[in-house]
Amino acid sequence: MTALDPHSDAARAITTLWWWMFAVACVVLAGALLLLGIAWLRRRSPGFPLIGKSEGLASGMVVTFGIVIPAVALIGLFTVANFVVADETDAPAASTPLTVEVVGNQWWWEVRYPGTPAVTANEIHIPTGTPVTIVATTDDVIHSFWVPQLNRKVDTIPGQRNRVLLEADEPGRYRGQCAEFCGAAHAEMGMYVYAEPPGEFRAWLNDMAAPARAPATPEQRRGRDVFLDNACAGCHTIRGTPARGVIGPDLTHLQSRATLAALTVPNDARHLSGWIRDPQHVKPGNRMPRLDLGDRQHDDVLAYLESLR
Repeated sequence: MTALDPHSDAARAITTLWWWMFAVACVVLAGALLLLGIAWLRRRSPGFPLIGKSEGLASGMVVTFGIVIPAVALIGLFTVANFVVADETDAPAASTPLTVEVVGNQWWWEVRYPGTPAVTANEIHIPTGTPVTIVATTDDVIHSFWVPQLNRKVDTIPGQRNRVLLEADEPGRYRGQCAEFCGAAHAEMGMYVYAEPPGEFRAWLNDMAAPARAPATPEQRRGRDVFLDNACAGCHTIRGTPARGVIGPDLTHLQSRATLAALTVPNDARHLSGWIRDPQHVKPGNRMPRLDLGDRQHDDVLAYLESLR
């Protein structure tokens, strides 16, 4: 995850500005180091080394590196940032072909696609070459949505709907992160943006809009019953079942995701088992309580959750 590897026009504008700022900073730093070096060499005698006294030259260097170059650099960078980069990275002024709603929670991201039942968590799918409006909101505290390779960050503020444009040049997986401290597990509030060819994206969206698969084995059916009879159903939604909780992520297509707990661990049988047994050990501070299921109950729930594809 680096802002210096851009994959969109907006990210390239930000990267170009960063390199110009870096170059200007190097020039100013070089001037300051030069003046410090001269001051050290002449610390016991007046005048410049080799050329002797030259008050005009000394004053000129101080004015040049201390006032003129910084002033020109700041004015130039301010102009470029406000009249070029801001236009490239600003929130879309008009509607785009696709809008995605992203809701920040402590400490995970809910992702909704208006007009469809599709809901996922911590993974945003977008079609390549298509402008996508991200509408960022929050259900609790201030978070900051940031995918460095695609665009600037945007804060999620209670009561506000802030927007940012995402558009990926090519297929790929782009790492994002909450960039505003939001509590104990802030550092483990990541996300992925998957940019896919339009056909693949439409197929994925159709799959996500479908309800959960019915359990196919006795173990999975017992696991569904354990899920519905315990606190799981009070916090999570599984479409196609009575589970309608809204505190935790929607689990309808849990196995379509690459990670658990907002990129904290891979989504495989071993880590999912550990998460069910003791979520606080996996991600300290998260909102999921330990359920203390018996071994058979645990195995049945694990089988059921692994069937949610």
